[in-house]
Amino acid sequence: MGTHAAVRRLDLGYFVRPAPETGGPRPRVEPVLAYLVRHDRGLVLFDTGIGAVDPGTEAHYRPRRRPLEDALAAAGVTLADISLVVNCHLHFDHCGGNPLLGGTPILVQAVELAAARRGGHTVDELVDFPGATYRVVDGEAEVLPGIRILPTPGHTDGHQSLVVRQDDGTVLLAGQAYDFASEFSSDHLARHAAGQGVEPPLPGYRPWLDRLADFDPRRVLFAHDCSVWEPPRPGSWDHPPRPLPHHPERD
Repeated sequence: MGTHAAVRRLDLGYFVRPAPETGGPRPRVEPVLAYLVRHDRGLVLFDTGIGAVDPGTEAHYRPRRRPLEDALAAAGVTLADISLVVNCHLHFDHCGGNPLLGGTPILVQAVELAAARRGGHTVDELVDFPGATYRVVDGEAEVLPGIRILPTPGHTDGHQSLVVRQDDGTVLLAGQAYDFASEFSSDHLARHAAGQGVEPPLPGYRPWLDRLADFDPRRVLFAHDCSVWEPPRPGSWDHPPRPLPHHPERD
């Protein structure tokens, strides 16, 4: 049986990040993007958009939401068609549509779900809602043949990304592992320079990039940046991808 996968970006609105959170003198408008992965064995939805929040948070971020149902309809599918949900993390702008998908398995890192349930991490009503069905993972996990969860801690301890094998190479759905493609590029080049023996001082980079190199990604897509990262040249990860584990019993 084949393992073809295709990725489609979903526009789920935007919010305004206040100047004190941007590191500069001005506020910044950021998109909220989710991704629909069409696989031979079902539809995987990576993130679900901006959820309802308290009036203070609403005034702070001034979000404009595009209904998840509308975004899916533009892709020719409905909520009922979704087989699995994967949230990069459980902040309100990434799991806001989860309550619309009661009964659909939601894949989340154990440390992320624990943080969400302790309080102060997200909106409680977006975590434990009627029909919430969590499939908790601890570390890497195969979602479907050719689709794999990769822990990418940083923004939160339980942040995760999705590695998707496509016919023309690997795509990484990075969520908010980085806010911008340019930040990812800087860390990628820092790793490359360190590997080539460039003398210090050099900037550090996130350790999970070493594991990501095993998949040799051809594109990296983000939750709050419409830009797409692509390697400056073939082989810039320095060594070939490691095959994803094969599970004959699932074929």
